[in-house]
This record gives sequence, structure tokens and C-alpha cells, in this order.
Amino acid sequence: MKGPSVVIIGSGPGGFYAAESISKKLNSDIDIIDRLPTPFGLIRGGVAPDHQTTKKISLTYTKTAKKDQIRFFGNIEIGKDISLDELRKIYDVVILATGSELDNKLEIGGANLKGVYGSAEFVGWYNGHPDYVNLEPDLNTENVVVIGNGNVAIDVVRVLSKNLEEMTESDMPEYALNPINQSPIKNLYMVGRRGPVQAKFTNVELREMGNLKNCLPIVNNLDLPHKLEGDFSDRDRRLIEKNLETLKSFSSIEKRNKEKKLNFIFFYKPIEIIGNEKVESIKFEKIKLEGNELKNTGEIFKIDCGLVITAIGYKSKDVPGLKIIDGIVENKNGRIDTGFYAVGWIRRGPTGVIGTNKVDGELVADLIIKEFKSQKNNGRKSLIEIIKIKNLRVTSFEDWEKIDSYEKKNAKESAPRKKILSIKEMLNICKI
Repeated sequence: MKGPSVVIIGSGPGGFYAAESISKKLNSDIDIIDRLPTPFGLIRGGVAPDHQTTKKISLTYTKTAKKDQIRFFGNIEIGKDISLDELRKIYDVVILATGSELDNKLEIGGANLKGVYGSAEFVGWYNGHPDYVNLEPDLNTENVVVIGNGNVAIDVVRVLSKNLEEMTESDMPEYALNPINQSPIKNLYMVGRRGPVQAKFTNVELREMGNLKNCLPIVNNLDLPHKLEGDFSDRDRRLIEKNLETLKSFSSIEKRNKEKKLNFIFFYKPIEIIGNEKVESIKFEKIKLEGNELKNTGEIFKIDCGLVITAIGYKSKDVPGLKIIDGIVENKNGRIDTGFYAVGWIRRGPTGVIGTNKVDGELVADLIIKEFKSQKNNGRKSLIEIIKIKNLRVTSFEDWEKIDSYEKKNAKESAPRKKILSIKEMLNICKI
């Protein structure tokens, strides 16, 4: 018996894990739609260009995409090319997997000055994301401040710290690679309002900072507790203790021949960005932790800088007709409405690692099984008809493989690929 027709909006980890779970449990046609001509979402546009091992998860998604029951439709923007209501009329099941594309805003004076960027746009820029290739940040500064103490903040400071030799096996576009390498950046400040115990970076990423050839990580040992106190699970305690050990180990790194310095600064919150049109400095206030509460101290600290990058979390775009609260679509365990579900960051917020999305996939597959026994709407057939009527230029997974092959073929030296940066060029390659 044919299972319900399914369409997934978004081809990142959330979308592909959902497709994989549903394909194992239901005999359904599953279509994956993405705004870009290319699949894989943040794996392609968000994972750091020097983390090629992480990007290899796309090989797993490729196996999913090549299943007979699954089709990829790229270069379709929901709300512009096709409405959400149209999809709900022609499919039995619609799944939102659009992720969290927008930066949380830093709500302080001066946050709109030139030289202040959210991590989504800055990371998108050095990753060659079509939305951000024209960002052109001014890197002519010795001092850079990154606000946040999670893995994204770690990624940003690491990318800005590495020399050309360390980036030879990355897929960073030359328009970003060369300016970063040629910049006069000497001092990077990674500032978080919480302490090292509460920091959200993982130990794997943290340890990398101790292996940089040209950058010395610096930690004020007074910020590190002598003993970890508090009510933690065994797992959390183990992970925190590993981070503290790594932070302590930075003090023993050989200091010679390090042109750059990365300063880990804990317990400071940003209060004002200062500048005349462009950022010139940023003020912080010292914070003290009393129990689980953060208390202001009135002690002010200022850093002169020409670039500020905020890595304080992400939120989802508004979706017409849906209730989005704090960047999360209103849902109950993944269910928005009958035949309408959410997975990934738009369901639960930007938390967890890539593999966390597997749970969402299993969850939504089980919900679909409970609510649907068979196909009612023919989904794919109707979608193809709409595409023809509207004369939409849509890419297939086979088209992506052409782009993929072209990028790999034109890569320089040991780089894995040379990314195509414009949607127009991507579409032209698909014609070859």
C-alpha cells in the first residue's frame, strides 16, 4: 500500500534525517524542497570550511537522496515560487525543516554600526554562501571581538587565526581566504557573559585552539574554578571538567613565534559599541555569578577594535500564517497541525549537534504513521504540474552532482573544491 505523500521544506540535516526515517518506515514518495539549487543546508554553508571531516556527513545524505522514493527539488522558494498553502493542498504531509537562518540581535547601542556582523552572515561570507558573498567585511584592523562562547564563536576565531598553510585543505573561497590572510589582525577577543563552566563550546573544538601554528590562546586562570561545584549529571560534569583541563593547558603552550593572540574573556557582557559610523571600540561590564544568577558589578572594560562579530544564537525566519515564538514554530512534539510537522532547529531552537536531528526524524516518522494510513493527495505529480505551469527553473539531485563535480574538478592544490558562488552560475553548470 502506498503511504502518504510527503514534502520536506529544507534540505539540511533536519530535512535529510526526516526523509531517511520516513523512507524506512513508510512506502511514501518523499520530496525535498530547498530555496538554493544545492542541498545539505548548513553542512555546505554553515560548517567551518576547515572542518572537512564534519562535512563528510553529506555522503550519508547522498545515499538517502538516491533512494527511489526520494526526489530533490532545488531553487524553489516557499512563499515566492510556491506557497505553503499550495503544498498543504497537494501533499498529505508537509514537514518544515528550514532551520534557523537569522542571527539573534545584540540589543545594545551601536549594534548597527558598520563593522558589526552577526555570525550567520560572517560565517556565510567565508563559506561562500550565495546570500553573503557580497558582504565584504573590512578586516583592516588589529583587534577583533567575537561575542559568545559556543562552537560558532570558536569557529570564527579559529578561521581568523589560521594562516594559509593551515587552510590549504579547506574549501574557503579565495575572496575570503586572501583578505583574512593579508589582514593585520593580531589580537582576537572571545568574550562571554558566562564563565568557562557554563560555556557551550565542545572539547573537540576547544582543543583545536591549542594547536594553532600562529596563534596563542590566553586564559586568565583566575576565571577557572579550582574545583567544579554544583549539581551536574555525570555526563555534563565529565564534559565540563575536560573543557577546564584544556583551558588550563593553554598556559603551558610555547609562546614564541606566535604572531596572533586569542584572549578568552569570561564574565563580561557587552553594553555599548562605540564609533562614528564604523565600530571603534566596545564596552563591557564585569559580571559575577552568584549561584545561578548573573549580577552586574558596575566594573567597565573597553576593547578598541575595528570588527565585532556576534555569535549569540540563531532564530528562524517568520513563516506567513504560522506562529513563530523566539524563532521556534509553535508545535507539540513536532506536530504543528494535522499533516503538518516541524523538525530540526525550527522545531526546538538551535541546540545540539548535527546528529541531534536524527531524533526529530524518528519522532516525526512515528507521528505520521499514527495519523496516516495511505496516500490521499498525489503530491509529486501535482508539484511537477505546478512547476511546469509557473515555468520554474528547478534543480534535481543530478544537477547538484554536476555542480559538485565541477567544483571538485576546478579545486586548487589540496583544496576539496572551488565553490560556485552565484545561483546563476550554478544553474548554468546544470545545463552542461
